Amino acid sequence: MNRRDDPNPFDEENVNPFANGVSKTRSQPVAAVPPGFGQSYDATVDIPLENMNTSSQKSKDLASWEAELKRKEKEIKRREDALTSAGVPTEEKNWPPFFPIIHHDIANEIPIHAQRLQYLAFASWLGIVMCLVWNVIAVSVCWFRGGGVKIFFLAVIYAILGCPLSYVLWYRPLYRAMRTDSALKFGWFFMLYLIHIGFCILAAIAPPIVFEGKSLTGILAAISTFSDHVLVGVFYLIGFGLFCLETVLSLWVLQKIYMFFRGNK
Repeated sequence: MNRRDDPNPFDEENVNPFANGVSKTRSQPVAAVPPGFGQSYDATVDIPLENMNTSSQKSKDLASWEAELKRKEKEIKRREDALTSAGVPTEEKNWPPFFPIIHHDIANEIPIHAQRLQYLAFASWLGIVMCLVWNVIAVSVCWFRGGGVKIFFLAVIYAILGCPLSYVLWYRPLYRAMRTDSALKFGWFFMLYLIHIGFCILAAIAPPIVFEGKSLTGILAAISTFSDHVLVGVFYLIGFGLFCLETVLSLWVLQKIYMFFRGNK
């Protein structure tokens, strides 16, 4: 019996007896389903509302801060203009020119007949500053030669305290007294300027019962240093001379300003 023409029961072209009359052709590839909702690799973008609210709040705060800053700048400018129009001088720092730390304008703020005295007082203030700075230099040389570090620190303290305090306590009151002709400020100047002169006299002598060791370049300290180191003695003698010149200049300034004050009154 010839079975060559019998159809292959496993041929895919045959009708599947379990397909209920529906013929099955070759299986078609299933189209790739794009990843979407429900897939394991579904990409989601989470933007927390709290972060958005925080950024918005920061922007509002920054804008509010800028507006407040502009308002304060306008208020300060308005007050400065009001003071200028009222004739009240504003003290803008302008000296020294390379690094302004104080307000100083004798030519424009002090009356012409008092400017010479004010320049003399200014020279007196610069003189005490120079004396204290040289005192630090001389004491440093003594320290390097075995004088001890304690006197160096004391000299530095004298300079750090003496320079600004002399300006605040007696030079600035005199400057304002000359500018406004205030008897109260003149009295304050006279009282504290006498203390300044007393310090200069003590520094020129430098008694060991008052000051520690050789922390001031007075005549007694200069004499004692000559026996140990001549170079240190020379530095101390220069400091002694500076303190003497400052004392003489201060006495002259005190006399001139007192005569000026009595003449005005």
